[in-house]
Amino acid sequence: MTSSAPPEAATPRLENFRRIVLKVGSSLLVDRARGCVRADWLASLAQDIAGLHARGADVMVVSSGSVALGRTVLGLPDGPLKLEDSQAAAAVGQIALARIWAETLAALSLTAGQILVTFGDTEQRRRYLNARATIARLLDLRAVPVINENDTVATSELRYGDNDRLAARVATMASADLLILLSDVPGLYDAPPAENPRANLIPVVARVTADIEAMAGAAASHFSRGGMRTKIEAGKIATTGGAHMLIADGRVPHPVARVAQGGPCTWFLTGSSPLTARKKWIAGSLEPRGALRLDAGAERAILAGASLLPAGVTRVEGDFARGDCVIMRNERGGEIGRGLAAFDAGDAAAIAGRNSHEVEAILGGPQRTALIHRDDMALAGAPASA
Repeated sequence: MTSSAPPEAATPRLENFRRIVLKVGSSLLVDRARGCVRADWLASLAQDIAGLHARGADVMVVSSGSVALGRTVLGLPDGPLKLEDSQAAAAVGQIALARIWAETLAALSLTAGQILVTFGDTEQRRRYLNARATIARLLDLRAVPVINENDTVATSELRYGDNDRLAARVATMASADLLILLSDVPGLYDAPPAENPRANLIPVVARVTADIEAMAGAAASHFSRGGMRTKIEAGKIATTGGAHMLIADGRVPHPVARVAQGGPCTWFLTGSSPLTARKKWIAGSLEPRGALRLDAGAERAILAGASLLPAGVTRVEGDFARGDCVIMRNERGGEIGRGLAAFDAGDAAAIAGRNSHEVEAILGGPQRTALIHRDDMALAGAPASA
């Protein structure tokens, strides 16, 4: 059974990634015996984050731990919790978790920003765009978004179920090029290492196959809803979205620096970039809800790589909402490309043909400058990497 990449597949180097999502699980963050944060370990991880940040990388953290912290404060017993108890524990624990991350990062002159998401925030396009825009602005301001599922309102029927999959969704949403899952094992083995002392660590997975999925196990403790199976699922989501993923041992101090120094881990490779994957999704996976007619100047501008500004739009067709896919047509009616509209059809019609500095007065309040951002468009006939 061939489970790793072919010999010619090079192992990526951590210093080459520009936008990184780092997932930290409850079993790593919280001392199981005392129900409190492992402060020394977290301080070492924060130093790793500061190192990535200092070289110019954008870093996002998907952090578990709110339920584990809150259940201790509330005196809830070990073991699986009823939904209402889990939500109560999260309500208490989220306050503590946000404070801990803010203080730990602030000690290294980093600013933390808390984002609580629900399942719909990555599955419904309008909410997806809002969450994406918030994350992007925090990164522009050089903050470190700390993201978690909003367990105070999530239900068992409508939730991610684990932070591995959440982290993969965040990586895709934020156009990250690397997802790091810190685990209680160094990576993926070809057999359960606890049961088979001859199990081998797989250093590189070129593609998630049925054989790779068959190696996955189940969750190890009630402090974590995840397991190797959810990490494999996260790998499928992340690599499809254009991000590499790695699984590494998070139990050691400075776990990210250890990977950078050649420590053991498993890399899951992608054949595309986040932008390539996003443009393929826009071009082929979304049903257009309307169209925008462009003048010759706007056509030239977007073919040269610019965003579509209101001034270049001569007509708005269809009834679409912000985030819907629309077709961009030239003066002759030919399709130039497709993109995600940054305005509803009514607002788009109101600002069509107007200069960007007029948009705020027309619609009231601060507005986006582009009708379609260049990262949210796929041009007809252009290569996917364009």
